[in-house]
Amino acid sequence: MRNEDIMVDVAQGGLVVGVDGSAAALTALRWSATKARLLRAPLVVVHAWQPTAVLRAPYAPAAGRRTPEQEHACATATLEEAVAELLEADPGVDFVPLLDCGPAERILLRHSSEALLLALGRKPLRDVSGPVLGAVTRACLRYAVCPVVTVPELRSSGDQAPPRFAPETAVGLERA
Repeated sequence: MRNEDIMVDVAQGGLVVGVDGSAAALTALRWSATKARLLRAPLVVVHAWQPTAVLRAPYAPAAGRRTPEQEHACATATLEEAVAELLEADPGVDFVPLLDCGPAERILLRHSSEALLLALGRKPLRDVSGPVLGAVTRACLRYAVCPVVTVPELRSSGDQAPPRFAPETAVGLERA
């Protein structure tokens, strides 16, 4: 059995949440932990990363680039920071952290293929500084075989907590 097969089994019937270090992802993580506890379902916290060298032209200057080892260390730190935030907010939560190498949309879609739902953070609708949904979220909404919940980022202390039962955006797709 391959390692990725084991991880899909862990997510089976559970909640998968993608984290990338953003405030929106941390809000989605807290929401997912609450939902997983209510559903008595496993929670899988996924951070996807990939070496940036594969994204660069071979003739691009190498000066100032991080090594794949440094990039892996940064990815590990991002996941550890999300886990620390989760444990601070909910010390009793039961979860499985998962660091996987590859394009984020592919990793999230693979690990959520047997999940109850996939949760991702997004900007609030009132934020006009860019698109509310990023490319990874749009790909997951389009291709996921489980429901996808986008949880709005909390921007200030005046914002309300994200909804517990009725997120603003939820898309469910049936298997063909």
